[in-house]
Amino acid sequence: MRRRFAVASFSLAVVLGCGTLPAAAAAPVVADRSATAVNALAAPDVDVTKVRAHLSELSAIAGRNGGNRRSTTQGYRDSVAYVKGKLQAAGYTVTEQPCTSGCTGGAGPNLIAEWPQGDANNVYVFGAHLDGVSAGPGMNDNGSGSAALLENALTLAQQNPAMRNRVRFAWWTDEEQGLNGSEFYVRSLSSTQRSRIRAYYNFDMIASTNGGYFINRITTSAAAPMKAYWDSLGLRPEENTEGAGRSDDYPFQQAGIPTSGYAMGAGARKTSAQAAKWGGTAGSAYDPCYHRSCDTLTNINTTGLNRAADGIAYTLWQQAVA
Repeated sequence: MRRRFAVASFSLAVVLGCGTLPAAAAAPVVADRSATAVNALAAPDVDVTKVRAHLSELSAIAGRNGGNRRSTTQGYRDSVAYVKGKLQAAGYTVTEQPCTSGCTGGAGPNLIAEWPQGDANNVYVFGAHLDGVSAGPGMNDNGSGSAALLENALTLAQQNPAMRNRVRFAWWTDEEQGLNGSEFYVRSLSSTQRSRIRAYYNFDMIASTNGGYFINRITTSAAAPMKAYWDSLGLRPEENTEGAGRSDDYPFQQAGIPTSGYAMGAGARKTSAQAAKWGGTAGSAYDPCYHRSCDTLTNINTTGLNRAADGIAYTLWQQAVA
């Protein structure tokens, strides 16, 4: 997630529209599924071990490229290649969308993959930024969202259910420099393409070690399935006030597209009430390694990551599966 600063503007380009929490972090990985969530539409249980395997690959990529995956570096381009290769092997047609206006000079492309089934006039977009900051490998910010999204896409391909609506997956470039990749994408859509998007779901920092359970625009209809899943786990999620206007849902929101998404928090501090509800350390940052070199594989709350990955699947199944 980017720090709060003005988002750079750019011209329209028409392109393809397509303390901590030791108990949670150390807990054994379990299915963590309630009967309510499982029975509603039989959404699959996304394997968090596979999500963590994607994180390990992103970490290794950073290690081979100066320790980071900033949008302008080979580390980012290799991250794009890794995600693209996995998607292509699963049967997706994947588009690299160069950010030709408004992005940092030399930034790599957005990556777009659409599952080619369901009503193309009703599209649900699921996205996460793939770039990180220069300070470290960016495992929580935002390897966590990128990896959970990738495994959801692979799970959809493996399950191959009958689809009611269309699902599009996106990994954004240059988020850390001002939401530039996602803003370019939204600005490049025609009015018709934009009108077909029923909702955009964003996943940015979903494995914070001292985290909470936050949902973007929690009271909206777009957020309803995301909230229903976490409610079914007894998590009592809250509005993501810290992340408002700071991640890739914002350009979609500004374009009048309904948005939501999961987050577990960045540099803001956990309250006593939140610590009582979710565990962890009151008065400490949700992610003590936010934008720091210690945002490594040890900075991942596997329990939170698992709950978010499964909630993504539940939302996808609710919105798009027949």
